[in-house]
Amino acid sequence: MEPDRAALAVASAKAAAVPGATVLAADTMVVLEGRVLGKPASPDEAADMLEALGGRSHEVVTGMALRADGGARAVVRRSTVRMRPYARREIEAYVATGAGLDKAGAYGIQDDRFRPVEAIEGCWCNVMGLPLWTAVRALAEVGCRAPRRPDQAFARCASCPLRSEDVA
Repeated sequence: MEPDRAALAVASAKAAAVPGATVLAADTMVVLEGRVLGKPASPDEAADMLEALGGRSHEVVTGMALRADGGARAVVRRSTVRMRPYARREIEAYVATGAGLDKAGAYGIQDDRFRPVEAIEGCWCNVMGLPLWTAVRALAEVGCRAPRRPDQAFARCASCPLRSEDVA
């Protein structure tokens, strides 16, 4: 299954699994040269993923599913991420913390100690797992108002390319 459809399928299954009037779910996949890198099953797999990603670009695909009384939305957002070159000892030290074991591609863009990302084309929050501008707009379309805009919560969201997106 292609990454867009797979991310949407997982996000939709998560949303369907939770009872309630309004449910927002997301799933994020890291895609390197057409190969999906999910959450690593072991520290060795995490190290292999990070080794493969180092110094290269990959895509991050997030599927978001929203179910509410006011309707349903399903959206995919993509970002391109370029990783910095890093040494094997950095990978080993990061993997030893266990921080990447619960993340697609074995890394977290928000990890301040490892800082694996060199540059992003797209939305930083999408890479973290939830494109906030997309979520806020989709929620508004089904009658749920967020208490504040993403740029009021996080300074980086002020320059996000999704700030002026259209939600389909």
